[in-house]
Amino acid sequence: MLLLAADTSGKHGTIALARCGPDNTCSVIEVLPLEGGTFSAQLVPQIAALLAKHGFSKADIGGFAVVSGPGSFTGVRVGLAAIKALAEVLQKPIAAVSLLEAVAVSSGSQGRVVAVLDAGRGEVYAGEYDVDGDDVRVLQERLLTHAKLLEAAKGSTAVTTDRGLAAAVRGAGLPVGEIELPRSDVVARQGWKKIRAGKVVSPEALDANYLRSSSEIFSKSGP
Repeated sequence: MLLLAADTSGKHGTIALARCGPDNTCSVIEVLPLEGGTFSAQLVPQIAALLAKHGFSKADIGGFAVVSGPGSFTGVRVGLAAIKALAEVLQKPIAAVSLLEAVAVSSGSQGRVVAVLDAGRGEVYAGEYDVDGDDVRVLQERLLTHAKLLEAAKGSTAVTTDRGLAAAVRGAGLPVGEIELPRSDVVARQGWKKIRAGKVVSPEALDANYLRSSSEIFSKSGP
């Protein structure tokens, strides 16, 4: 199956094409960076250009994976809207992937893993997972204060893309890994696992869960 993955949750984004087989493996064809601030103008044209570059059309796409948060309100909405439209026209499955889950998977850590992203205002997004090889079980994803994060991280391996958060956890004497922000190739692989497991959403159901009514940042767990 040809899988299209998109992440427009941050200052910069990526899209990826991957050829996914009958097992959980995906061969990534290309990951294309997207410049922040212009997602709404460039996302659909860049998808079309990426497909054409590799001799595909939109009709060749067999499924979609998209980051549903946490991230910029506007950025994530642009990604969701584009994937909704394509999936509805093509009648193909969508897998919603949490950026927190992608961070946890990218770390390579096993056991109980807490993925952490800065939410601003002295708070963090924390995704708690049980990771056993390629199997990732979501325990919970929630908004925490820095103090509550240190409580949640006890007995776990914390993983973050933020240097300051890594230093805070490390300063509390807890294990922490600092990694680069995952790209859409990670999203594609996680999305494919969800599609194979039947954990898909319809275009109508694809959305994000707001954690603050007045915030520009939100999070959504995968189904």
